Amino acid sequence: MDDVSLMDRIASGDEAALQTLLRRHGALLRYVIAPILPDARDREECFADVSVKLWQTAGSFDGTKGSLRGWLTVLARNCALNRARGLRPETALTDDMPHGAGSAEDALLRQGLLVRAVKSLTDGEQTLFYRKYYYCQSTAQIAAELGLTERGVEGRLYRLRQKLRELLGGDFCE
Repeated sequence: MDDVSLMDRIASGDEAALQTLLRRHGALLRYVIAPILPDARDREECFADVSVKLWQTAGSFDGTKGSLRGWLTVLARNCALNRARGLRPETALTDDMPHGAGSAEDALLRQGLLVRAVKSLTDGEQTLFYRKYYYCQSTAQIAAELGLTERGVEGRLYRLRQKLRELLGGDFCE
């Protein structure tokens, strides 16, 4: 049975379909969660949260907008980041702390510029960008999985940031 039919069955309340999907894609979900949550208990709780979220939102999956693997990856990443934020102690804002400048519209505009800039990168550069800044993987993990040295990955990331700075006109982070 293909993934789209599994999602349809999950949306209609079939628990066996959810278990099949989790068996099929559980390793991917755990792979995405692992670099964000270092504690094994937090990772398992996050995996359970992803399962519940998958159960609740299966009906919102649209196969015409993207792949199921991509959708699951985003779901797992967002759940892990939310859990990681919840684990950090809150810091009260003070006047000497930097605050974001501009409106929400400005932030969305900058994000759109970033998306276009990332899409203009080569496939290898995009892979490196997403692994480091989207999936929050460590330099050591990226190096091991891509067959590079850590120093090599750091150098490529440095050049990648310089290239993005040029593409974005140098004022993106200001």
